[in-house]
Amino acid sequence: MKKFESVCVYCGSSFGTDPIYESAATRLGQLIAEAGLRLVYGGGDVGLMGTVARSVLDQGGKVTGIIPRFLESREKMLDDVDDLIVTQDMHERKQLMFQRADAFIALPGGIGTLEEAVEMMTWAQLGQHRKPVLLADINGFWAPLLELLDHMRHQGFIRPETEVPYLVARRVDEAIPMLREAVCGSDEGPCVPADEGAPLARF
Repeated sequence: MKKFESVCVYCGSSFGTDPIYESAATRLGQLIAEAGLRLVYGGGDVGLMGTVARSVLDQGGKVTGIIPRFLESREKMLDDVDDLIVTQDMHERKQLMFQRADAFIALPGGIGTLEEAVEMMTWAQLGQHRKPVLLADINGFWAPLLELLDHMRHQGFIRPETEVPYLVARRVDEAIPMLREAVCGSDEGPCVPADEGAPLARF
């Protein structure tokens, strides 16, 4: 039986320049809570990460925050979460976020968000996991990355046998159904056994 009980969200510790990003983070938090999923995130109370976490909590959802000790004051931990873990370093933080999530969503963010999302894509490419990774392409935010990935393919650095598995949602409301289908084989209802040999789709 496939499991889809939690989703890790990577996103910025600032709000960005376009108000649509904060709106998308708020909406995603609502959708996560409504789906009965646990949010796993970076533990901060700032920027988009604080927005999505508070939105989940406001809807009665469950949140696991994972933050390294050196960021406790800089990112102001969100103490309202029901599960808060303080790690020794970034490596432990990222490993625990991976272990506790059944899928991953990258909202708009900076270099840290990019690094975390690409690392999960890399691990999937290398066969280390089959958890879906979704880019929430809000207002075309991830278009430059998608263009770069296409450039890598055209230049022969991403080959058919080493394809990078990821999903792209143009609207935040598409994210949870797409992940549920990728994990469970259906976009609604409980998870059912899926074909282990089937590659993750790239939309």
